[in-house]
Amino acid sequence: MTCFLTSSPTVYRSWTLDSSNGFAGALKAAVPAGCRGLFICSSPDDPETNDFYAEQMRGSLERAGLVFSGFDILDRRSAARAGELTAGAGLIILAGGHVPTQNRFFAEIGLREKLWGYGGVILGISAGSMNSADIVYAHPEEKGEATDPAYQRFLPGLGLTGTMILPHFQHIRDLTLDGLRVIEEIALPDSMGREFLALPDGSYLYIAGGREELRGEAWLIKDGSIAQISREGETLLFKE
Repeated sequence: MTCFLTSSPTVYRSWTLDSSNGFAGALKAAVPAGCRGLFICSSPDDPETNDFYAEQMRGSLERAGLVFSGFDILDRRSAARAGELTAGAGLIILAGGHVPTQNRFFAEIGLREKLWGYGGVILGISAGSMNSADIVYAHPEEKGEATDPAYQRFLPGLGLTGTMILPHFQHIRDLTLDGLRVIEEIALPDSMGREFLALPDGSYLYIAGGREELRGEAWLIKDGSIAQISREGETLLFKE
């Protein structure tokens, strides 16, 4: 299995595949020509939105030179075929969206177990990258979540990596939610005894052969502190 865990695979406010830090070229080289693609959604009961984003993502990939023999969508409509669809795909795309909602759908279809032994390529987008972790850090995103005592910030994930990712760092670093600063007053306290990898758009975690490479700029949030650990254009061996 090869994984590309991104904040976003496309340029901001564009459906052009991002070439920053060698991403577009590396993805194209990894995905077998003529394979089937599979778009696994974040909102299983919103077929119109799922169809739109799946089509846009397919278009982005094909304009970058990837060739598919077919392209499927996995949401509520096709949940009964989850095993067949995942096994038959050479590229699986884990969509962005609301992390807890996607997490519940992944659990419902048994996606973690279905990916055991998978030998293709997985592309994570935002929430999809977050839910790829063994233990997911689902920081509050929607109004009311930051102050809701019942909101669960740590969830079981797909187990593709032990790394907990915070995507879109360029947007959330100064963001406030429910009167709290997302990084300073939510993520930093939550990082005590843990570590989170904060990725801006254009950076990604590349996983292959048991190695995790950080490509592009990133910050490590750990034990209540934050520090930049890599810069744009750099590749850092993160774990092996």
